[in-house]
Amino acid sequence: MTPAIALDGVSRRYGAVTALQDANLHADPGETVALVGHNGAGKTTLMKLVLGLIRPTAGTVRVLGEDPAGRHGARVRGRIGFLPESVAFHAAMTGAELLDFYARLKGEPRAANAELLERVGLADAASRRVGTYSKGMRQRLALAQALIGEPGILLLDEPTSGLDPESRRQVYETIDDLRRSGALVLLSTHALAEIERQVDRVAMLHRGRLIAVGDVAALRRRIPMPVRIRLRVRHCTTQRVLDRLQGWAETLDRGPTHLQLAVMPECRADLIHALDDLRELIDEVEIESPGLETLYRHLTRGDAT
Repeated sequence: MTPAIALDGVSRRYGAVTALQDANLHADPGETVALVGHNGAGKTTLMKLVLGLIRPTAGTVRVLGEDPAGRHGARVRGRIGFLPESVAFHAAMTGAELLDFYARLKGEPRAANAELLERVGLADAASRRVGTYSKGMRQRLALAQALIGEPGILLLDEPTSGLDPESRRQVYETIDDLRRSGALVLLSTHALAEIERQVDRVAMLHRGRLIAVGDVAALRRRIPMPVRIRLRVRHCTTQRVLDRLQGWAETLDRGPTHLQLAVMPECRADLIHALDDLRELIDEVEIESPGLETLYRHLTRGDAT
């Protein structure tokens, strides 16, 4: 299968500043891939390269098998939907008029626009001027324009910024629909905890370098970090429990009726078996594996690359 997006050894420099260095990333149709990283990590530069707005200083970029900045770049961009982080629409236009405008720009029929507005929850506001829309409504309108023409690749820069919980749920439902239809969704976000269960793979960027790429389970295996286990125990039995768990766990916090432990992944099974033998002393067990935010902080601690 030809990757929808392929970056091989890609670097981009602006004078003495290296915005992206030796990046390798392949993404296939039907995937959802998240670009995560701090401001200035290289996420926007990578998206601009995929859009063909800038050329790499070194390496190659291919989108649907073509150079997006080459002579067929316009044809390639016609198959990409793009939602920028900051959207600026003409305040005097209605939502319906604005989608009509973008449909004409893309050379797409306007007949599907009403369905797009319904899809993003703006059907009732189609005839209202965009100047009366809230920030969240404008964000959903921007998503609708990105969906014009049923793009095979969707680039989303902070797609849930300014959205309430229900609107966020609708955005991720739309992303799931696109993935099932065979589209590649590449999204850039700071909301690591939010997207952890919403994407197939994560590409972590730090200071212009791709420091890790994989699904969350693979990243946890690659970056062995302690699992946190919280226990609620019978009153004044914490020492008895600790004596039985000695050698498998580090105590992070303790009290008369609670314990918080850190357990390395290789000791997790042994500790769980030991807890089963302590059922008469333990009322509640909560296990928390390290999330994306924790993994990212660990990888970038001390500016590690």
